[in-house]
Amino acid sequence: MDVYDITIIGGGPTGLFGSFYAGLRGLKTKLIDVLPEMGGQLTALYPEKYVYDVAGHPKILAKDLAKNLATQSQLFKPTICLGEKVANLVRVENASVWQAVTDKSSDHYTKTVLLALGAGACVPKKLDIDYNHAFENNCIFYAVKNKDNFKGKNILIVGGGDSAVDWANEFSAYATHVTLIHRRDQFRAVQTSVEEMAKNKIDVKTFYELKEIQGHDRVENVVIFDNRTGKEETIPIDVIVINIGFVINLDFLKSWGLKMDVNAITVNEKMETSLPGVYAAGDICAHLAKLKLIATGAAEAATAVNFAVTFINPSAKAFPGHSSNLNLSI
Repeated sequence: MDVYDITIIGGGPTGLFGSFYAGLRGLKTKLIDVLPEMGGQLTALYPEKYVYDVAGHPKILAKDLAKNLATQSQLFKPTICLGEKVANLVRVENASVWQAVTDKSSDHYTKTVLLALGAGACVPKKLDIDYNHAFENNCIFYAVKNKDNFKGKNILIVGGGDSAVDWANEFSAYATHVTLIHRRDQFRAVQTSVEEMAKNKIDVKTFYELKEIQGHDRVENVVIFDNRTGKEETIPIDVIVINIGFVINLDFLKSWGLKMDVNAITVNEKMETSLPGVYAAGDICAHLAKLKLIATGAAEAATAVNFAVTFINPSAKAFPGHSSNLNLSI
């Protein structure tokens, strides 16, 4: 049985930084992720989106941040298992280790586990109207992976969160026309982004929803309506971007015996879950002072790793000192 000190489940920003920090603490580390590439949502959903709230970067493309994190995570040469979905987490009592069972292998044994699953097993919410599904990834998008698809186009954005508002601001620089509709007049996006949107050439329509998509080989027009009055409007549109949230299924975590707080794993100040030797960090966990930021996910990963060290070796120090004081050859 090949037993690792820590196995990190999740290859997004929190998991990647956790992998690096585990190496920094001298832990034999494995990382497992269901996606075929590292980066999580940064690469799967938002590769062309700028990230502004990461220390040391005034702004950075999500795909570049993911690349940097992946490079950093490899400094101590952890074992990486991509394209594997963890189906179960089983305590091997006679060996006092955990077994992570995936859809490809059951040969993942570890003394501790760090769950860095982001928002969990989630998929974008789809439109609740009839439309030609052949338009998807052609002129209807739930993620922006290639900004060239939007240059010189009439774009409709549906949503009121950070992604919707950020893309509206981004597209306003090179699209022919940008329309954003939101079913309320309150936005979930960062206030500065909403204020920027008001200054840009964006047709913002609050209390509006999408009723119909018209077109033969591709989108040609859409029908939108005011949900207060029912008044309809038909506007010419080439491309639609849907950012209305995600459908999240975390039932598999409950079956592992983890204590949950709605759609998140309950942790304490050490990032410990209700299972011994199992920690959680990033968007997947919940505690009293929770902020869902990449920056706080990194801090939580470092906290989890440090206390995993003390779980493995109770005589070890949780705080090893600053990295600048360590004798490293990387």
